[in-house]
Parts: sequence; structure tokens; C-alpha cells
Amino acid sequence: MSPASAFSPRVQQLLAQMTLEEKIGQMTQLNLSAINTTGENKDVVLDSAKAAALVRDFHVGSFINGEAVPAAQWVRYCAALQRIALRESRLHIPVLYGIDHVHGASYVSGTAIFPHNLNLGATFNPELARLTARATVLESADLGHRWLFAPNLDLGVNTYWPRLYESYGEDPLVAATLGAAFVREIQTNKEIAPYQVAACAKHFLGYSDPRNGWDRTNALIPDQRLQEFFRPSFQAAIDSGVKSVMVNSGAINGEAVHASRAILTDLLRGQMGFKGVVVTDWEDINRLVKVQKVAPNEKEATWMAVDAGIDVAMTPYNTNFCQFVKELVQEGRLTPERIELSAGRVLQMKDEIGLFENPMPRADRLARVGDPALRAQAVAAARESLVLLKNRNNALPLAPARVKRLLVLGPSAESRANLCGGWTLGWQGRPEGDFPKDVPTLVDALRKEYPNAAIETLPYSTATGNTLPANVTAAAKRADAVVLALGERPYTEVLGNTSDLTLPEDQQQLARAAQASGKPTVLVVIGGRPSIIRSVAAGSAAIIWAGLPGYGGGTALAEVISGRTNPSGRLPFTYPQFAGHITNYHHDNSENSLDLKDFAAGFGQTAPKYQSGMLTEFGEGLSYTSFAYSGLALSDSALTGTGARLRATVRVANTGPRAGQEAVLWFLTDEVGRVARPVRLLKHFEKQPFAAGQSREMAFTIDPLRDLSYPDGHGRPQLEDGWYTLRVGSQMARFRYAGKATAERQAASGSTN
Repeated sequence: MSPASAFSPRVQQLLAQMTLEEKIGQMTQLNLSAINTTGENKDVVLDSAKAAALVRDFHVGSFINGEAVPAAQWVRYCAALQRIALRESRLHIPVLYGIDHVHGASYVSGTAIFPHNLNLGATFNPELARLTARATVLESADLGHRWLFAPNLDLGVNTYWPRLYESYGEDPLVAATLGAAFVREIQTNKEIAPYQVAACAKHFLGYSDPRNGWDRTNALIPDQRLQEFFRPSFQAAIDSGVKSVMVNSGAINGEAVHASRAILTDLLRGQMGFKGVVVTDWEDINRLVKVQKVAPNEKEATWMAVDAGIDVAMTPYNTNFCQFVKELVQEGRLTPERIELSAGRVLQMKDEIGLFENPMPRADRLARVGDPALRAQAVAAARESLVLLKNRNNALPLAPARVKRLLVLGPSAESRANLCGGWTLGWQGRPEGDFPKDVPTLVDALRKEYPNAAIETLPYSTATGNTLPANVTAAAKRADAVVLALGERPYTEVLGNTSDLTLPEDQQQLARAAQASGKPTVLVVIGGRPSIIRSVAAGSAAIIWAGLPGYGGGTALAEVISGRTNPSGRLPFTYPQFAGHITNYHHDNSENSLDLKDFAAGFGQTAPKYQSGMLTEFGEGLSYTSFAYSGLALSDSALTGTGARLRATVRVANTGPRAGQEAVLWFLTDEVGRVARPVRLLKHFEKQPFAAGQSREMAFTIDPLRDLSYPDGHGRPQLEDGWYTLRVGSQMARFRYAGKATAERQAASGSTN
């Protein structure tokens, strides 16, 4: 069967007319710097001659990248590029423009910048992932941005990894649920009609757990673990119809993923059923030669990547890929059918998003860009994403009526960039002066929230190691309370690599100086991964994990501090206590529960005092009200087959003085498994608002195959008889699954009931 038979009539007709070179062109993706006037990435000013030559001579099918410029400038740029493509392409095939809008339309000036994915994970609210996607396409689809390199579906299990904040956290169910909601909204939104946008699930697969914590390096992941933890988020995106997948830039168990047929064809297409476009990450074919050393030259690397399953090469600077693929076909190492298959997939994606019918951007709906309603949704998402980790003696909220003077300190106190992180306005963020002045910093927001109080700040410089501790202590003594806005500057990818998560010494000194005043200190941790704060946590009256909350972060933080907003976020990762120790919540029993006394006694020794490596557990977060769980009940004590269902119910009550939201998290433990099972694994979650005094019944229906099985290394579900423990809030119940034993008894008796 010809590869073309899998495609639409339009694509089949095009493939029948295209030359080999034209098909290879559809597989080629170049960066904006190749077609703008300066040759740099940041300038969105088209060089028509360069663009015309690349389309005419190399038939380039897609372009990428840029930095934030006004929407009208993007329209002019994309319109001019598309006119050139339609004119210079022999068959009038439009080009596709791809872009990294990862938390809102972040490469367009004046848009709504939402919290990064890690913050969205903390909300446990899929609706906020959907709203992020909606705002992104409303503010960018009209501009010609029709291929969105999002969502990031990597599992955030390594807190050193510099792209942790791009993930939804360490839990596969959260990543799958929020990621699928994002994909569906991106690709099915009707408000952008006649346009449609293709989403891209990245980075397939296992990218986020490098052995040394550094970006684009080797991960050691057993096949079974890859299937159980790293596959589900991508599978959910595929099941939701995601049109493209971007590849892991690193290696798994020593095998470069860009050259792995086992991962990109056997797993992704064979097991998982993906039919769309597989695109490389930035210059990653050449990386097989220069860095990973699995190919002796770029031509051989090109053969390895295409043979493995690559459809589009983000080259991104030159057309070497076109030359090498043509030579490989001429030499018989790649077949014409293989090239037709990839070209057809690209054309099919263009067809499915209506690019042939509506290739040109439009300027008549630019009022959508900067819509106050979208900004308000970004603020609302930021509110739900903040996690109150500590609140000693109800130090928070600081009611405005009781505060006359507030001291705000730290590198993030007056920084918009720090609230947003990387991938905001530019790849590594942008200087403070480039951010919109109407986006409030934390200090701006506190001044609005406390109109009758003096909000004092002290100059902070990372170059000089901050203000003198004596000045800090004196200023703190004058204040009713101190807010310490600490954490990280923006970064992403390799430029964010670190060997130590410990809060920088100058920030520790700042915190200790403020705490020495004896006044309540509120520690606000801002950044893309958890800073180790053990040395200053005990002296803090309250701790808020703020992550990267985006443009609404300052307002959301001020409202939580004042009490206007009741915090409802819960940690989407396990917060480490020590710089050298990472333990995820779904560790197996041996990792964090070793009986040291018995072990040491066997050698006639006294066991050292055991200290948990976790400062705060996954799923934890405080509120200004209180919630009580009671009456956990199961519809039966046992399940007797894959078709049986077990309904669990629990009563959740707001027993505190004010309204709040509660994320109800249901965890299951497989008490005995042939493969070591997690001590607990999240299987269901639901977030609901509760008025003061309100209670409601929450339910979870257990499906044995979905909730009790786990995959082997080939993805085949293993469902074992035995006992399981269900946990929700303070409640716990056990039940037994006896499906295998029941089936054996029925077979022996000849019964089919």
C-alpha cells in the first residue's frame, strides 16, 4: 500500500505531483534568523529575498521562532512570508509558522501571560490549563501562528532539571489530565475560526529525568518505569488528537532518542498509535554528531534520525538536511516512499488545520490581543497556583486593618521578570525594562492592597550581595511584618543548569537578618524549581511557594498575604529538604522506609537518626479555612473481575470560618506487586469550592484495569490479585481484587458468570 493512501485527497494529489526535492522541503524547518534582515533571532523584520530563495530553491515547509513584538508587526511579517511562499512554491503550498507560546502568547507584546505549567499543576484544576490554551490561540492564531510548540508533557521528577517549571509536576495523572485539556482547547477552539492550530506534545520521552539533572543529557529509565510514569501524559495527548510530537533532545539508557527507532517508531507509532508529525528539537540531528557522538557526520546522523522516525528537522540554520536526504535517497539508503510518508504527514497536518483554505493572517480582530478579560483569567490562575506551605500561629493573613508598615525585601520584590521566568517575551526572558509597566510587581500589588500602610523596600543587588544585614534588621524592627521575595532569575534549557539548589548565600543572609528582628517573616519562594530553604525555613512564620505565576503573580501574592484570597494550591512535586537528595512521592517502599534499626542491629551497630529527604510532600498545601474528611465508604470489600467497579465515597466538610477551595486527592497503594509498587499513586482528583460550613460527598469509581493494573516493560497491563489501600484526606480503607482467582475458579467449574 502506498503511504499516500493514508492521507486526504488533497494531500494525495499534491504528493502525486511533487518532486523529491519538494517533499524533502516539507520536512525542513528553518529559524526566523534565516529570513530576517539582521540574521538574528529577535528581529521580526522579513528579508523577502532570503525567504523567496529558500522557498523557491529548497521548498522549505515551515519556519519558527521570534521574540515578542506587537501583534500588528507579526501580521505584517507572516502575511509577507506567506505571500512569498504561495508565489514561489510551484504547487502553491503555504508555509507553516511554529512558535513557543508556552504560557500564553508569550512571543507577542501585550498579551496575557499565565502561570507556567508547574503552577498550573499546583491548582489541580484542568479548567485553568484549558483557559491558558484558549488565551494563547485567541491572542496568536490570527497573527499567522498556526503551529504551537506546547504543551510540555515531560514528568517533573528531577528538581534539578532546568525545565521543571515547564512540566505539570511529578505526577503522571496530573500531567495527562491537564495536558489533554490544553491540547483539546488548542485544536478545537471555535472562536478563532476560520483558523485552526496544531498543538505539539513535547518532549517525547523521558527527557525530564536526566541522571545528572542537567538539560539534554542521559536518563537511566527502565522500560517498565518509562511505560508506567513517562508514557501516560503523551498517551493522553495522542488520545486527544494531538497533531505533532517533539522529540527528547537527550538520551535514554545511552541511546540518543533522535536516533531511536525503538522509541520513535515502535513505541510512539506502534504501541501508542500516533499518526501525526514528529519534529526534532533545536539542531538535534547535528547534535547526534557534535555532542552525543553516535554518528560520524551530519549525513549519517540525518539517515539515523529519518530512519528512526523523524518527519521534520528543526535544522534550524541551514539547508544541509535537504542535501543529505536527497543524497541518501539517491544512494538507496532511504526510499522515496519513506520521504513521501513524512512529507505527507506534514501536508496532512496543514490540511487538517485549514492552512490551504486560510493561509493568510488577519488584522481585523487585533483587539483580542491584550483583552482585559484574558488578563483577569491569568490573575485568577495565579491565585489558585500559590501554595501556602507553612503558617505558624496563623501568621497569615496580614489583615490590612492591622498593618501600618510592611517591609518587602529580596531580588523578586520589584521584579516582573522573576515572576514570569523563561519563555516570556524571549527565550531566556527579557530585561526588566521590556516588561509592560501595567503588570504589577509584588511591591506594586502590596501598595494597592495596603493603601493605608507604608510599604518599605531596601535596594537589592546580587552583584554586591544585597543590603547590609544591620540595615535589614533595623528596617524590619520598624515594620509589623517582613515579606521576603526570594528565589531565581529567569532561565531555561542548558543555561539554567545548576549543581546546587541551595538558596544563594546572600539570600540566606537577608532572610536571617530579617528574622533576627523578631518580627513575623513571610518567605515567598519564586522560581522555576524548589530552592533548598531548610536553613531559613524554621525562622519563617509563613512560607509561600509561588513558582512562576506570570503577570498575575504580584496581585495574587498580595491578595493571599492580605487574606483577600484564600490559598488553595497544592504542591505538584515533592519539595526536597537537602540539596543532594530527591525523592518523589511515588517512590517505592525501599527508598524512604528502610528499617534502619533492624538493619544496623544485624551488624551490632546503632542506626543513625533518620531524616526525611522531603521538606514538604506532594499534594500538600494549607488554607485559611479547615477541611475535614469523614465516612470513607466502599460499595464492596472486593472486586472480582476486570468488569467490576468499586465506588468509593467520602464526606468533605469546610469546618473553618471562611469559604475555600479543596482539591480532593485519591491515592491507591498496591500492597504487594511483582514489580515494586509506589507507596501511593494518585488515581483521581477533583477540586471544588466550599462555603464556610458546607459539606459534600465526593466520589471515585475504581476501574480495575485503569486504576489497579500497571504496565510491564512492553506496555502490557499487569493486574494482580491482592490487597489495595485507598487513601483520601485523613481516611483510609482496604479492599481486595480477586479477578484472576475468580476467573480460574470459573474456568474449573465451567461457569461463565
